[in-house]
Amino acid sequence: MSRRPRRNHSPAFKAKVALAAVKGDRTIAQLAEHFDVHPNQIATWKSQLEASASEIFGPGGGTPATPAVDVKSLHAKIGELTLENDSKRQHQLSAPRAAEQSRMP
Repeated sequence: MSRRPRRNHSPAFKAKVALAAVKGDRTIAQLAEHFDVHPNQIATWKSQLEASASEIFGPGGGTPATPAVDVKSLHAKIGELTLENDSKRQHQLSAPRAAEQSRMP
């Protein structure tokens, strides 16, 4: 009997399965058959959800209000790179003209 190739489930899928298990409408075996995953995997995802649920509602839970990176410095860097690209582009456009002028007697 050949083994099934390893599958990587997305976090959204794991959350969907774990929430279905927490609801309790169906048994773990029924959910395993419905979602085509092993019952032990569902039990693991359910316990992970229950263990980390308090972190969502605790202090600092959810999405962070301030970005992890400094947006002002990124905008400044974008401006620098734009100026650099513009100057290089101008140099490339003027180089063929200078070559033509030097060929003329």
